[in-house]
Amino acid sequence: ESIVSGKRIFVGLEDAKRSWKLCVRCEGMIVHEVSMPALYPALRGYLMGRYPECRIVVMYETGFGGFNLYDKLMADGIECVVTPAHTVEQAKVSRVKTDRTDARLLAANLEAGTYVTCRVPDRQRREDRQVSRTTSQMQRYIIAVKNQIRRFLEFHGLDEGLAAGRWRDHDYRDLDIASLPSSLQTSLGTLLSLLAKVEELHAELKQELKRLSQQPAYQAGVAAKAGCPGVGWFIGDTVHLGMGRDDPV
Repeated sequence: ESIVSGKRIFVGLEDAKRSWKLCVRCEGMIVHEVSMPALYPALRGYLMGRYPECRIVVMYETGFGGFNLYDKLMADGIECVVTPAHTVEQAKVSRVKTDRTDARLLAANLEAGTYVTCRVPDRQRREDRQVSRTTSQMQRYIIAVKNQIRRFLEFHGLDEGLAAGRWRDHDYRDLDIASLPSSLQTSLGTLLSLLAKVEELHAELKQELKRLSQQPAYQAGVAAKAGCPGVGWFIGDTVHLGMGRDDPV
């Protein structure tokens, strides 16, 4: 557009699963608002086609889409800012939250410089970090399955004579299901098989984490964290990848 040609424009992008709402600001005013499918070619075509001579900056909040949009914009030479969710300053007069108002707030905060930025790890680190996340998810799943087994035993009155309090792994392995009625054998056997499989997968993930901890990109950071009292390589690697930083704590 001629009124913004050669100028710096600020684009607030409200990221949703199926559609994107954009608000474009320049020199303190809104110059355009648009909705489009949540497809990068549509966004690229809009920005490149409508503002070919402008210096474009786009800001969006972190969400389910992660940093993929950031990667694509930066690869095309479009400056991008990713801000943590719910940190955008909101006007006191605003009472209704919609994608359109969110896009406006993002654009206004971007232009005013009143925003917080996320540190965006490179793609390799993000992919490696997923191993840490999945390991933690599997650990929570193990706890959930163990709790399900304990509740199963209590519900059917099968907990009499069994150890009270927290069980060790062998307490689950040593459960005798042969004397149970067929239906209960099937149900409990399924839960025990599920527990064994999830524990096996968790062990494999820990091995992959250990391999990652020995990679040059992470070795120093993991060693620094693992050297803290009560922290081993596993926790050190989990914390280090989760933080996404190379500097020692």
